[in-house]
Amino acid sequence: MINFEAEGVALPVWDNVRMCRWLEAVALSHGYKIGSLNYLFCDDEYILDANRKYINHDYYTDIITFDYTCHNRINGDILISLDTVKSNAADLGVEYSEELRRVVAHGVLHLCGIDDKGPGEREIMEAAENEALRLYAETH
Repeated sequence: MINFEAEGVALPVWDNVRMCRWLEAVALSHGYKIGSLNYLFCDDEYILDANRKYINHDYYTDIITFDYTCHNRINGDILISLDTVKSNAADLGVEYSEELRRVVAHGVLHLCGIDDKGPGEREIMEAAENEALRLYAETH
C-alpha cells in the first residue's frame, strides 16, 4: 500500500493510481514488491527539523528515506521537501513535475538497496532514476 500525505504544503496534483502503478513497476524492476510505503510531502523547515532530530544532520535536503524493508518487500517512510525539489528543478533547468518524479523514485530506489553517497554510487543512482522516469512514460 502506498500513501501520500502532506504537512504544511499542498499534496502534489497527479494521478494517484498511475503513480502507484509506476512505483510498483520501479520496485519490481529491482526485484522488490511494495509492502507499506508512506510519502510525506513537506516544506524545508519540516525536513530540516527531521534531519536534525533523526539523522543528526543540520542541513536542508530534498528527501529523507526511512527504510523498514524486509527481504524483498519494501516498507518505508519517505519525507520530501517540495521547497527543495522546486529550487533544485530551477537550478537544473528541468520541469518541477519531472524533478518531483525523480525524487519520488529516488526514495524507492534507496529502499531497493541503491545508495548514492560512496564512490561511483551517484552514477548508478542517476542511471536507475533515469530508468524509473522511462518507466513512468510507459505507465498508464
